[in-house]
Amino acid sequence: MFLTPGIILKAYKKGLFPMSESYYDPYIYWVDPNERGIINLQDFRLPKSLKKILKKKKFTIKVNSRFKSVINLCAKNQYRHSTWINNQIIDNYTELFHKGIAKSVECYDREKLVGGLYGIVLGKIFCGESMFSLRENASKIAMVYLAAFLKQGSFNIIDTQFYSEHLRQFGTKRINKNEYKSILKKNSTENLTFPEKLKHNIFEYF
Repeated sequence: MFLTPGIILKAYKKGLFPMSESYYDPYIYWVDPNERGIINLQDFRLPKSLKKILKKKKFTIKVNSRFKSVINLCAKNQYRHSTWINNQIIDNYTELFHKGIAKSVECYDREKLVGGLYGIVLGKIFCGESMFSLRENASKIAMVYLAAFLKQGSFNIIDTQFYSEHLRQFGTKRINKNEYKSILKKNSTENLTFPEKLKHNIFEYF
């Protein structure tokens, strides 16, 4: 199947998201997990180990500065040996970025992009798509900043798509498909603005 930004948004509203078999596969398929991972932002946890790293201010954080670089590095970098992100996904999510719907949070070491994540804004939900890290903890720091931006913007949920032990440290919990559809119904209609600057110190959000 071939994608358009409109098809992607309609799918998200039904709880579906696209994946490919590999970077080189030109086609996609739709995923509708029976078990989903979500983070209620009011329950977001800042791990103690990351709090120490944040205090050292090792990274500079930017929002929506290099979206296409982020999605390309999520698809292919020296630490990633397989991916579900193909050129069709890259092109369409980049177009959604230009429409103001897809967003990226980026981690820099001096001027080098070393970590980040991207996803889609759907009402009061941020649908996380993928993250990457070229420096230790860079993607985790991007995740913490994502939560702070979303809290400031009055968002309610981060949809992590799948549950993992890696994401559990941030407060991710398992829910079933019907619970997710209920969350979608309650949170997907109101349009919110994704902030690009924090008003407060990062630690005031947790």
